[in-house]
Amino acid sequence: MAKSNDNVLTHGLSGKVGDLLVFRVVDGKTIVAKAPSKANREPSEKQVKQQERFEEAVIYGKTVMVTPELKAQYETSVPEGKSVYQVALADFLKAPNIKEVDVTGYTGEVGSIIRVRAIDDFMVKSVQVSIFNSDGSVADQGEAIRLANGVDWLFTAKTLNDDLAGDKIVVKASDLPGNISDSSTSLS
Repeated sequence: MAKSNDNVLTHGLSGKVGDLLVFRVVDGKTIVAKAPSKANREPSEKQVKQQERFEEAVIYGKTVMVTPELKAQYETSVPEGKSVYQVALADFLKAPNIKEVDVTGYTGEVGSIIRVRAIDDFMVKSVQVSIFNSDGSVADQGEAIRLANGVDWLFTAKTLNDDLAGDKIVVKASDLPGNISDSSTSLS
């Protein structure tokens, strides 16, 4: 691989020249490399799934570009050097991350709280909390409310839960493209 710094002939050049060379600009430098050859093997099942997922992300990105409401949402957070399409594509490929489920404020009483910290590369759209008794029945469930800091969500218990022994709290966070992450915490 060759690197060209401040060369008048190749400055800013990018693309492929025949089947021989590839020009790329990385961090303001033009890089020249041998053109990659196509692999003569079938892609693995994992590679096929990833290709399909990327294809779906491309469709989502294009949909965002022609849907004014979605495009407007993404336009609010486009970093310099990126486009709405790129941000939407990346958002589709990455599910939210539930960083923490704080159950210290949950006593089983109506009004007690569970705090969830959930982040996403663009935006967490909703956080759903379900509390299951030890026998698997639903003790309480509902939407958490996003706090002003944008990463913390509060669920306020609406139903009295007398016995917390063996209860399980399941949290699901979703983003704009519909990716869902879940986390469960057991109470003692």
